[in-house]
Amino acid sequence: MRTVLITGTTSGIGYALSELFAKKECHVILVSRNAMKLSAQKQKLENGNNRIDTITCDLEQTNAAEIIYKSIKQNGWQVDILVNNAGFNEAGLFSETDATCEQGMINLHINFVTDIMKLFIPEMIQNSHGHILNVGSTGSYIACPKDAVYAASKAYILHLSKAVHAELKGTGVTVTTLCPGSTRTEFAHKAKIEHTLLFKIFVMSPHKVALSGLRAMEKGKSVIIPGLYNKILVLCSRLLPYSFIGWMTKKML
Repeated sequence: MRTVLITGTTSGIGYALSELFAKKECHVILVSRNAMKLSAQKQKLENGNNRIDTITCDLEQTNAAEIIYKSIKQNGWQVDILVNNAGFNEAGLFSETDATCEQGMINLHINFVTDIMKLFIPEMIQNSHGHILNVGSTGSYIACPKDAVYAASKAYILHLSKAVHAELKGTGVTVTTLCPGSTRTEFAHKAKIEHTLLFKIFVMSPHKVALSGLRAMEKGKSVIIPGLYNKILVLCSRLLPYSFIGWMTKKML
């Protein structure tokens, strides 16, 4: 039974990934800050062929990765698959967005992801197997007006993951980055961007996004962009001048 540690599991892509791993009869460790939602999710996912455990933790705090790692060690668990899915957005003009929220976003997307990879990768190398699935965004490829800090933090996840994936070649350990576009989750509502053009066209279901990420991870791929529209969007961001891409991104948000 493989052990999978997933962050941000109580909704959206994280919830869908949890369901997929639970169906694969894995030992799934759910991590979120909402203890009540975690308990309900645990009861829903558990069956006789898998095992579900939970860790309640606010991942924006400075020592969140160490707290989770110590909990894993205290329980005698060995993580085979690490999924860094937790994330949120603070959208709007950079001069007007909430600096405290953005600092929390930086702590979660950059500091936490870096710290927890640092803790688990050496053990995976020693065991000659392991997978890491980091959730980025199509925004990882685009400097996004009205979403500057979010896109920049997701760009960090993409570049860190690609570099570490290359370093790990031949060790039996892989790092995959899942870069979805707009997805039908609570994410847009919480960021107050659910009525923007970005979330009105070609919106994917969290299950399809999660399945795409899972399959790419199992194949050891470095990056997966789910959905034809999202692939075209990323391709255009590389071919077209930024003056146009920046204008279009601002319109979509």
